[in-house]
Amino acid sequence: MAKVLAVCISLKKGEQKKEIDFAECIVDFGIKGDAHGGNWHRQISLLAKESVDEMRARGITLINGDFAENIVTEGINLKVLPIGSKLIIGDEVILEVTQIGKECHSGCVIMQKAGKCVMPTDGIFAKVISPGVIKSEDSLEVKYV
Repeated sequence: MAKVLAVCISLKKGEQKKEIDFAECIVDFGIKGDAHGGNWHRQISLLAKESVDEMRARGITLINGDFAENIVTEGINLKVLPIGSKLIIGDEVILEVTQIGKECHSGCVIMQKAGKCVMPTDGIFAKVISPGVIKSEDSLEVKYV
């Protein structure tokens, strides 16, 4: 079963995110208190633990949030989800996938250390469709378009 492993936020853009116990997801914004929140298509970023593990296999020590991801998942291949797919987290929150991958910004610390960053190819972005609270160990279900 797919699940949430961690929820992370940052107060400023361009910095790694810090893991928090829970987060409030707000429609047309994203995660309360996160610097990337706003009424746009990349309100929340998600990255699979399996992708992070690829980087760990290169000998890099990583913690949740190091790729500036809001949600770390386990048991789902995020990068193959079609745009428009819905992610149901726990009992309340529904996210809609809006973008797969992203352009890596210059000066990425992970890129400098490892020569590769998985967020541009493996990370996905979503917007909040139904509000609520998310936390680690919440179930994660996909409704395909």
